[in-house]
Amino acid sequence: MAPARAAVDLSFLFDHTTHVLRTQMAAALDEIGLTARMHCVLVHALEEERTQIQLAEIGDMDKTTMVATVDALEKAGYAERRPSSTDRRARIISVTAAGAKVAERSQKIVDGVHDAVLGALAEDEREVFVRAMKRLAEGHLATPAEAPRGVRRARERQK
Repeated sequence: MAPARAAVDLSFLFDHTTHVLRTQMAAALDEIGLTARMHCVLVHALEEERTQIQLAEIGDMDKTTMVATVDALEKAGYAERRPSSTDRRARIISVTAAGAKVAERSQKIVDGVHDAVLGALAEDEREVFVRAMKRLAEGHLATPAEAPRGVRRARERQK
């Protein structure tokens, strides 16, 4: 017999809703041929001059995933690797005019997915929910704990 729960299963709630949000985001961005990672790289590379390593950190991507993402953006004509204007040894990801245009479209799509999620809540709950999530993300859940065996991030389930 399973032990009685003393609290709400936050792990399940966060994991499940994150998974569903990611699938909705992936489906929406796929309509314009982008992945969430591609969107992330384009938007953050447009903000300021950033290296591939900096963008990987922002997007929480490992080196291999970042290289594949930038390769796909280059192949699509949305970005290119260039020497940094401030450090000749560093290479930055530069967004092309076509990439800036698709980033604008993808940002509208991302905003729409987020608006739909918040729209599922009553109007008076939305601000409270976002404020609480920000407080958790910037406070108690800001830094991963050191786990003795390491904890893997959830992976997308294969169909």
